[in-house]
This record gives sequence, C-alpha cells and structure tokens, in this order.
Amino acid sequence: MARSGLADSKRFFNRHFSWLQFNQRVLEEARDPTNPLLERVKFLAITASNLDEFVEVRLAGMMQQVEHGNREPGPDGRVPEDVLAELNTRIHAFFEQQYACWREELVPALNAESIRVLGLSELRPDARESIENFYVRAVEPLLTPVTVDPAHPFPHVLNKALCLAFLLRRKRRGSQTYLGVATVPRALPRLVLLPSAEGVVEYIFLHDVVRAFAERLYHGYEILSVAAFRVTRNSNLYLEAEESRSLLESVDSQLHRRRKGAAVRLEIEATANHEIIERLETNFRLAPGQIFRVNGPINLSRLFHMHEQTPRPDLKFKSFTARELAVKPGSSSFFALIRQRSLLLHHPYDSYSAVVRFIENAAQDPDVLSIKQTLYRTSENSPIVRALIEAAAKKEVAVVVELKARFDEASNIRWARNLQEAGVQVFHGVVGLKTHCKLALVARRESDGQIRRYAHLGTGNYNPSTARFYTDLSLLTSDSRLTSAVHHVFNYLTAYSERSRYTPLFVAPLNLGKNCIGLIEREAAHARAGRHAFIFAKVNSLLDEKIIQALYHASEAGVHIELLVRGACALRPGVRGLSSRIRVRSVIGRFLEHSRIFVFGNGSKTDIYLGSADWMQRNIHERVEVIFHIHDSALCQQILTEVVAPYLADTQKTRILLPAGEYVRLNAARCLAHLRNGHWFNAQEFLIDFVEGRLGLDSVPPLPDFMNLRHAAAVAPGKLA
Repeated sequence: MARSGLADSKRFFNRHFSWLQFNQRVLEEARDPTNPLLERVKFLAITASNLDEFVEVRLAGMMQQVEHGNREPGPDGRVPEDVLAELNTRIHAFFEQQYACWREELVPALNAESIRVLGLSELRPDARESIENFYVRAVEPLLTPVTVDPAHPFPHVLNKALCLAFLLRRKRRGSQTYLGVATVPRALPRLVLLPSAEGVVEYIFLHDVVRAFAERLYHGYEILSVAAFRVTRNSNLYLEAEESRSLLESVDSQLHRRRKGAAVRLEIEATANHEIIERLETNFRLAPGQIFRVNGPINLSRLFHMHEQTPRPDLKFKSFTARELAVKPGSSSFFALIRQRSLLLHHPYDSYSAVVRFIENAAQDPDVLSIKQTLYRTSENSPIVRALIEAAAKKEVAVVVELKARFDEASNIRWARNLQEAGVQVFHGVVGLKTHCKLALVARRESDGQIRRYAHLGTGNYNPSTARFYTDLSLLTSDSRLTSAVHHVFNYLTAYSERSRYTPLFVAPLNLGKNCIGLIEREAAHARAGRHAFIFAKVNSLLDEKIIQALYHASEAGVHIELLVRGACALRPGVRGLSSRIRVRSVIGRFLEHSRIFVFGNGSKTDIYLGSADWMQRNIHERVEVIFHIHDSALCQQILTEVVAPYLADTQKTRILLPAGEYVRLNAARCLAHLRNGHWFNAQEFLIDFVEGRLGLDSVPPLPDFMNLRHAAAVAPGKLA
C-alpha cells in the first residue's frame, strides 16, 4: 500500500485555524442571497458572537501561553508564538469581511426592503422628538459619565460593554484635553425602533442616541470628538481544585474576576480621533495588533435584535410545526408508552415538549419515587427546573449541576441555589471534570408493585429554547440495560463510585476514548478480513489526535469513512496512503447541527451509538460524557433514514474539506445524482417537509452505496425491557 509522504505534523490541521474556517462558512450563509434577508442578518450576528467567544477564550489562552514562554509545538508542529501571529492576521482579515458584508451587501438589500438604520443627521423632526423623549425617559437615568482626571481614575469597563469615549476640553479653563467615558446601558435594546410610515421599518443604534445628547452629560465641556468602543477581556476561569471553599463559591468568585480580566481586543470606530485611540491603547495596555478599527456599527452581534424585532416574516425562514409525540393525557399514559417501546426524537423536527413532559410527568406522578438529572445548560425560566423544584416537595430529587459551563456559570449558580432551597440534593459532579452528559433517570412504582426505571439520554442540553434551532437526538426508554447503566453513571457523579464497565454506555473519562478507538480498529480488522466495513460519524468537532490516528489506520486498512464535522476538524482527508478513503463534510444551515452520531458497519451487523461527546481531547479526558448504544432495530432504521441518509445526500448546505485545508461547496456537475426535481437537496428543509407530512418515506434519499446495508438483515433486532 502506498504510504503518505507527510510528516506527522502535516497530518493535522491547526484547531484554531480550522475553527476560523467554520466561522467563515457561517459568514458565507450571511452572504448567500438564496437565504431570506433577515436570516442573513442573523447569520452575520452569529459570526460576531462566535468571534467574541473565540477571542475572549481561545485567542486569550494562546496569548497566555506566549506570555508564559510556552514553546511546545502543537499537533500541527507550530509553536504558540507563530500560531498567535497568524491568528491575529486571520482575525483582522475576517473582521474586514464581516463589515464589508454589512456595508456592501446587507445594508443595500435592507434599504431596498424599506428597512433602514438611520444616523443622527437622517432623523426627521418627529423621529428626533421621539428619540429625545426616549433618551430623557429611559436612557439618561442609566448613564454615569466619567471624566478622567487626577480625582477620577479611568473607570472599569466591563467585558464587551459598549462605551462612548469623549475628547473634552473645559470651556473656561485653557486648552488641556480630558478623556470622558460613558457606558451605553446594557439593559436597553441596542437598536431603537423609530416611528415611521406604514411599510417602513427604521432604527437608530442606541449609542447614537447617547451621542446625540452628549452635551447633557458634560455640561461646561466642549466635546471635541466622540467615538464608540468596546473592550473584549480574557474570560478564562482559573479554578484552584485545592481551595477549601465550595466549588459554587469558587466559580462565583471567578465570575467577578472574569469581568476584570486583561483586555485582549479593542474595537473602536474607524473615524475615532487619534488621541482617543492612544489614550485607550495606553489604558488597556494593548499592542497595535489588538486594535480593530471598525467601519460600521460596533458589535455586529447586536443585529440579532433586528432579526427579532422586524415584523417581516416574508424575510425570515418559514415557520414550521414540529412533530408532537402522540400520547394520551396523564403521566401513566406517558410512561406506558415508553414501557411499550423506546422512543427516539429528532429535534427540532420533533418537538422538545416530549422531553419537558417526561420531567413534568415524573414530578407530578404520585407513583414516581425519585428523579435524577444532569444540567449543563438550560433556559431562562426553565420549565424543567421548575418541575424539579416542584417534585422536591414530594419525592427524592437529585440534580448534578455543572457550574463551569462556560458563559452560563452565573445562571447555573442561580439554579443550583434555587434547587437547594427547594430541597433538591444538588451535586457538582466529579472534581476536576465538567459534567457534560445529558441524562435523566426516573424510578417509578408500577401497578404490580415492582419499581421500574425510565431514562432520557440525549445529545443536547436540557434547554427548550435552543432545542428549537439546534439539531439533537433524544432517547426515552425503559430498557433495563440502559437504565441500569445510567443509574451507575449517577453513582459515579454523586459518590465517585467507579465501575470497570458501564455497558451499553461508554463513559468519559473512564472508557469512552478507548472504546471508540476499539470500534474504529474493529472496522479496520473487518476490512483486512474482506468483510464489509465503514464508519459514519457526525460530530461538532474532530480534534483528538489518537482518534484521528485510528481513523487514518482504518482508512489505510480499507475502511470507507464518512465524517460530518460541523466545526473544527484537525484530520486531513483525501491524502494518498493516509486518508484516501476518508471524506469530511460540513453542513451549515438554518439549524445548528449539534447531534453526535456514530455508525459502524461491523461486517454487516451495523452498530449505532449516540451521545454528548465530540471527538475532542476535552470531551474524552476532561469531562464526564456518555455515548449510548442503540439496540432496537427500528430505532436504528429511523436514525439511518431520518438523519444519516438526508445529510449524506445534502448538496445545498454541504462543504467538502479538501486535503490542502480549504472547504468547497459541492460542484453542480458532480452532484447531478443528488438533484431532486432539478433542485439542490437541502437536508434540513427536507426534514421539515417530512415531519409536516408533505413528503413520505418514499421521498427519503437512499443510503449511499458504501453502506450497502441490506438493513433488515444487517441490524440485529433489539430487545425492549
């Protein structure tokens, strides 16, 4: 067999550059005229929100490595100093592309639809009067202007808070200039709706409202110049496991430190006076490369408000009705249905209400004796948390709350305290590990006096809000093999009671990585023996070196490998003698692809696993994660039919990763077989049509030839408990 001439370091793409490519694909959706206009605005806002998190966590972390003198090369052979330099170059280039998209593409398109963002000089008299009333009533009471002088030090500027900087000079006292700073109120919408004619929607940015009445803030000063700016700070948390105080107190304390983290980026209007820039640069101790001059509105993530507030459904994705689980009213009927058969739900096409009802019914059912659940992220005013609090008055309730879920720490601290006050036993998992698995376990006394357990296992968070636009899978089951294993996982989380096996679950950090590699190596053995062998994996990120090396070896052995990786991917596909049988694709569309699916041919005895873990080092070694085996043949068929086949047939939202590292859209000439009725095939749109009944099973795309499943014989029938 031909061997690849690539050095080991060339076998891996840099994870940070790969993530930036993911955000580039999201930006492509903002620039795609086939998407509804306000959805394009939303995609642009998503790129800005994504980039914020990348800068305050990943870029900041790389800066710390350089500051600490770390010269250890990464898997791609590059040292942190070189990676940081290229990251800065790439981020600046991406930043320019974002604003070019706004100025040159979206603004003209919005204007053509009579949706406008106005500047101060463009306001009509009635709009000016409306804005003045708004300023006096809602804005001015929230403002705290500061003039920096010996008696008034530079104010602390919160992470990502939008501010205005003023270059000031006293009207009666000489020529000395001062710097003034005012924070734009976070409690108010960033885009203010203006009164306008019917059929016209007009906004003004909130910071322009503050700017319009700046003289009211600085009586006795001449305002020489004004510039909006925003500072992004290092948002990594530094937790000391040895601290004697509780983890909750530690995280709470660190949240306050995050607000004061070192500045890593300054965004400021391109027209800002050089003296303002110099003073801010000095105050925040920034290098020139950390300053981003903005030719447009500071913080494009504010454009989420435009998508939400603009009453133009014709410029948004068409709403759809998710498939509801058909079950008679009453908790006994719900549990009877799960006893009859395990249920697989594909969100958001299947309504998340079934998962909420599972917890609510457990809370209300007098025959339910106990509820156990993990919480990583959940929604504001979560109905699941409310149900757990309600249940605590009548039954045993234990909840493992992950306090270190990044950027949800404050929310989770609040939920943890509310749950504790209600009598819930609250745990924070295993010391040193994040609890990322998505599990709920209910113990119920049945009519025959026996206690039966019911479980929910999922790929996504217990968050009904994000479940409307994240694709995830949920399993509701009373299969005793699964429920018993879930029970043991909770014992591990609450008592650190560790077992050698959790079959049919893989549990990180105990055995998940080893078992995944074992399944990959099994496929390689099948291929070498001439048996049918393939791997399909759908993950958010693929970065773990050992997993990637195992996939390379499987490819060399003859295994066909199809990877659907939404975000960062360090694996280099399509290299002769290394990965010629591996294809990597990414789907970016209306919904955020979030489900994790693993399918192994296993010599025509197909195995399917679902779970919460990506193939990343942090998921395999630094978190408690669960991947669960799907035994039931009907559920396996459902996964292959309603998830795998449509996504492998997608041509409209798919990009293919090339060996050199670029992502390219599928070429029309090469995809004629996938064109349906002369149109590109969009997996997400197909699934909407499918659950709404406009398309039947006969419309489901066939599985690709490499799977060659002959599924009725290939998947061993499962046995329901």
